[in-house]
Amino acid sequence: MAQTAFPEDWIKKFTDPYAVLGVSVAADDRRILKRYRHVAKQLHPDGQVGSDEAVRLFTEQVFTRLVNPAYQQLKQEKTRSEAVATLRFRVRRLHKRDQFNPSSAEAQQLLAANDPEVEVMYEQSLTQVATTQYDSPEQFQHTTNVLNELNLVYLRRKMGDLVIREKRTGLVAAPDAKQQVSIAKVETAESPPTPVNYADRHAQRAQEYMKKANYALAVQELRDAIKIEPNSSDYHCLIGQAYLMQKMTGMAKVHFRQALRLNSRNATARKYAPQVGLDLRELDPPAGSKSSQNKGLFGIFARKR
Repeated sequence: MAQTAFPEDWIKKFTDPYAVLGVSVAADDRRILKRYRHVAKQLHPDGQVGSDEAVRLFTEQVFTRLVNPAYQQLKQEKTRSEAVATLRFRVRRLHKRDQFNPSSAEAQQLLAANDPEVEVMYEQSLTQVATTQYDSPEQFQHTTNVLNELNLVYLRRKMGDLVIREKRTGLVAAPDAKQQVSIAKVETAESPPTPVNYADRHAQRAQEYMKKANYALAVQELRDAIKIEPNSSDYHCLIGQAYLMQKMTGMAKVHFRQALRLNSRNATARKYAPQVGLDLRELDPPAGSKSSQNKGLFGIFARKR
């Protein structure tokens, strides 16, 4: 950039504080502070000795006019929530206008990903892209735009189906108290209590931990889920992803293999299998073979005769 960089119009392009700082929208205080310190160290004047004047100008102004304000907004839970709410509004607006069309390859892949792998793919892509964010002025603009698209796509995937509600043309009277009581009685009489799925509760908590990159606690929850439902391919796949994010490839391989034994068509497990050294050809028996005709767990563990 030239020495006349950072006009106000250029600054206004970067309204996503998560993208400016290079952190996940699910990041907690600890992760945000860690990333801020890393960026501050990278942009410190002591690290710019020997750089030309344009680069020094960039590092000085980007830190004071973008990085610092982004950190001030994200370091408090209330303003973090406001930032996420703003991004969610942007997602809805783009969807309503049929303009939700990310241009970066990373965001397009995340948009097309299977539901079980969205969390891990988002965190991996964001971490990888953010690595070079502040390497140069040119890299900053490109990378920050990609990070913003990743954030929007991730929130779009977590928001589910976006229903554009019709404006009401009139008022609908609410049922009076007696009607509400009678409706409640009918629903209670006709609707049996829903059984609690404790395994699913463990899995849901694990996914929340994975959003915050707390993979160790996610593993603990998924172990409990697997104790309750040991034959769930999805649970084995999730714990495999949690281990993979901790670079525990051996444990990840064990659970991805089990996920594929329980469901050979598990798309997420098949995707990560090569990363942990699993040969899908060994897990897919030839069509027509005895092993391919065995069904269920008895077929999986049947001994060869």
